[in-house]
Amino acid sequence: MSYDNFDDMTGLERSALLLNVLGNTVTSQIFKKMKDNDVKRLVNTMGQVQKVPISTVKQVLEAFYTEIAEEDTLIFGHASGRDFILSTLGEDRAKTVLGQLSVIEGSRTLEALELVDPRTLSNFLVNEHPQTVALILAHLEPQKKVDVLRRLPEAIQTEVVLRIANLDFISPNLIAQVDEVLKQELATLGSIDTQQLGGVGPIAEMLNSMDKTSEQTIMTRVEEKDPQLAEEIRKLMFVFDDILFVDDRGMQALLKEVDNSKLIMALKTAPDELKDKIFKNISKRAADLLKDDLDAMGPVRLSDVEGAQQEIVNTAKRLEAEGKIIISRGGEGDALV
Repeated sequence: MSYDNFDDMTGLERSALLLNVLGNTVTSQIFKKMKDNDVKRLVNTMGQVQKVPISTVKQVLEAFYTEIAEEDTLIFGHASGRDFILSTLGEDRAKTVLGQLSVIEGSRTLEALELVDPRTLSNFLVNEHPQTVALILAHLEPQKKVDVLRRLPEAIQTEVVLRIANLDFISPNLIAQVDEVLKQELATLGSIDTQQLGGVGPIAEMLNSMDKTSEQTIMTRVEEKDPQLAEEIRKLMFVFDDILFVDDRGMQALLKEVDNSKLIMALKTAPDELKDKIFKNISKRAADLLKDDLDAMGPVRLSDVEGAQQEIVNTAKRLEAEGKIIISRGGEGDALV
C-alpha cells in the first residue's frame, strides 16, 4: 500500500491516515459511533500505515478541513471537570496548578477539591466553622474524608461527624454562601444541584476506613453527644468482630478465601468467641495447628494485626456483595426463612 500519491488513495486509506494523525483519544470516540465491520476495516488499514510523506498528510488534513467547512456548526465536548483536568495535565501537575489557581473557569462544582491534598485542605479548614467543614467533607470520596478528618483536632472531628450525619438536602443558595467562605483557594461551590450529601451511611463508610483507635475515639465522643446517632452508625458499620455474625456455611466460604498467615495475624487480638467460631468451621487438625501457631506467635505490631483484619473484612464484604455469604450485623436485619 503506497501513500506517496494522494490522488491514488482510497477513501478508506485516507480515513485510516487521518485517524492515525488525530490520535487514540479522538479515534476511540469516533469508533463508538461506527459499525463493527467498519471499525475492523479501519483498524486493519491503520495498522498498515507506517511511513507517509508530509505532503500527503497535509493533503489529507486539508481534505478533511474542506469537508467539515461545509457544516454550519461544530459540537464540542466540555473541557472541564476532574477527569478532563487529570487526563490533560496529569495528577501531579493538576495538583500544582489547582493549588495556585483553583477556580476553574466554567466549573461550578466541588470537583477541584479532589485535587487538593488532605494536609492542605485540613490546614485550610481547621479554623472554619464545623458546619462548613462538614459540607466540604460530604463532597469528598470516603478515603479523602478519612485523611482530612484525621488531621483535624479531636474536638472538631466530633462536631464534623455529628453535622455530616445531620446534613440532609443542600440548596444551591446555601452552597453559594459557603463559596464565599472558602475563598478562591478552593474550587467554587456555585450552582451544584441540590443533592443529599450527608446522613448516617457516609459516616459508617468513613469510620470503616479508619484505624481502630481513631474510630473508637470518634464514636465515643459521638455517643456522649448523641447516643441514638451512635447506635444508627454502628448498625451500618462492619468491623472484624462482626464476622461472628456470619453463619457457619458463610464462615466456611470466607475462610477458603483467606490466607492462613493473614488469619493467624488477624486472630491475635480477636475475642475468644470469634476464635471458637472459626475453629468450629475448620477441621480439627487445622484448628489444632492454628491454635499452636497462635500460641507460638510473639509480639506483633498492632498495625499489622489491624491490616490483616481489614483484609478479611474486605473479603467478607466482597463475598456478601456477590451473594455468597450473609452477614446479620449485630444480630439484626432480614431473617433467613
